[in-house]
Amino acid sequence: LKPMEALTAENRALVDKWLGWDHDPKSREEVMESLRSTDTQAALIKSLSSRIAFGTAGLRGRMAPGFANMNDVTVLQAAQGLCRYLQAVDPDVKTKGIVVGHDHRHHSQRFADITAATFVSQGVPVHFFSVLVPTPFVPYAINLLSASAGVMVTASHNPKDDNGYKVYWSNGCQITEPHDKGIAKCIAENQAPWEGFYDSIDTQLGSSLISDPTGAVDRAYFAAISERFCWHREANKESRTKIVFTPMHGVGKVWAEKAFDAFNLPMWIGVEAQLEPHPDFPTVPFPNPEEGQGALKLAMETASKAGARVIIANDPDSDRCAAAELQESGEWKIFTGNEIGILFAAWIWEHYRTAHPDVEPSKCVMLNTTVSSKMLASMAEHEGFKYEETLTGFKWLGNKADQLIKEGYHFLYAFEEAIGYMIGDISLDKDGIRAAPVFAEMASTLNNKGMSVTQYLYELYAKYGYHATQNKYFFCNDPAVMQAIFTRMRNGGQYFPAAGPFKIQHIRDLTTGYDSRVEGGKPVLPVSTSTHMITFYFENGTVATLRGSGTEPKLKYYCELAGKQQSGSDSGDSGSGSGEAERAAVRKELNDVVQAIIADFLQPQANGLLPP
Repeated sequence: LKPMEALTAENRALVDKWLGWDHDPKSREEVMESLRSTDTQAALIKSLSSRIAFGTAGLRGRMAPGFANMNDVTVLQAAQGLCRYLQAVDPDVKTKGIVVGHDHRHHSQRFADITAATFVSQGVPVHFFSVLVPTPFVPYAINLLSASAGVMVTASHNPKDDNGYKVYWSNGCQITEPHDKGIAKCIAENQAPWEGFYDSIDTQLGSSLISDPTGAVDRAYFAAISERFCWHREANKESRTKIVFTPMHGVGKVWAEKAFDAFNLPMWIGVEAQLEPHPDFPTVPFPNPEEGQGALKLAMETASKAGARVIIANDPDSDRCAAAELQESGEWKIFTGNEIGILFAAWIWEHYRTAHPDVEPSKCVMLNTTVSSKMLASMAEHEGFKYEETLTGFKWLGNKADQLIKEGYHFLYAFEEAIGYMIGDISLDKDGIRAAPVFAEMASTLNNKGMSVTQYLYELYAKYGYHATQNKYFFCNDPAVMQAIFTRMRNGGQYFPAAGPFKIQHIRDLTTGYDSRVEGGKPVLPVSTSTHMITFYFENGTVATLRGSGTEPKLKYYCELAGKQQSGSDSGDSGSGSGEAERAAVRKELNDVVQAIIADFLQPQANGLLPP
């Protein structure tokens, strides 16, 4: 049979629609090739029968033909919908324009070109970065240029076959309701390519409505981080602390060089095999420094050869930052996102208070997400600054920071456990480029005092109390299995009273809108039915949150147990002494709870869940 003759009338109409809208020769050839066998034909029809969802993360998915994937057609539809929405809600969009940036992934340049050309075709100015930029530069540029919105084409640390379309609002924050739903509605109303669009792309990209913000952003950004977050400029230039840096095959190299220059720091030692942007990420199966030992293997080898004791890593779009330090034992300590989060919080608080002694602590604020360490809350209680938690993700942290700034608070810092840090208010999204030199300056300053970063962390435990955390995930590739697991945990509203021998005291379910800790049972945090998220509060003090990832096929768990504040500082960086004995006991108790949760609630073997 010829390819089209084997299709039902309904499926043939889907293929015809796609071929009528897809002007990419390679994509069209893939579609025709997929029609030639039963197996590939079924996969193609599946990808044509559903639509990639536009939500608060914008778009993210596999690059392939079909309405369910990332490609020229779905990106054009997103751009057309975003343009129509902005025209409807922002009367000044033709004056303020939008910002567009992209990373180095396959098709990122093309997707950014389509976006820029779409807006120019409607008379909207586009501040279009002419070079590969970190994701944080788009929200920074929105604020600097007073733009109406921004688009960053990136899939961050996802595998090489993925791409994404991240949308920011005029406040430089990731979009939340009602904008996400409004944009999605406009996308649905603008699915067909506008008349003559494909034939005019080159013309639109040559329009005077396109300007390049790279130079202005470069100058302003590095001047800002130098002025606001560099506290030891003179000492930095004499630093003897050797630091290895990797951008993980991403866009970060040139920008991390500029960041260290802005702080007057000696230049880092690069991981040669990972320095240049490469869309296939050839040395790492998952280009995510959060993955730990495997992702940082080459960095550790480089550090060993160079005699460096500190490693800093950005993810490919440089919005996240990881760090590790060589211990006296010869082992590397890879700091968790929570540990780095607390280190930054203490460092920033100490230096802000020194620079602004007249500011009332209660008018200062730090934030983190509900699945991040509550050691920040303990620090806030001890120091007197305001602390708030948000739902998971910087869309919530950024918009909460924006709200508190408008209420008159001095916003200092926010973090999430997934190695995301927002230092200061120069832009309201996570930023690995400005986090990197702050960590480097902290390590260098501590080393000058004869102290390691790990020892500084132990001092913070002594001051604020040790908080053990265990954050991991299972791959869950079937949404129906994910649904079944959470349905079973809810048990028809009669949630499980215990995990193994550990009794549960309270439950918060941010999917159904229930919180047993609150009078009336209504949670303080926003409720979302689009993702599963349940928190269990155990009698022994453990707090465990289980949730489905919004961007990956993962079932994640975040568990924390706080120990008592220690009476003194245990500063041995191998963690020896009574302080370490107490910490080990807390970690063991937490691990026992986690294993009970996995066995009773998740049942990975029965549910086919796969460990990383």
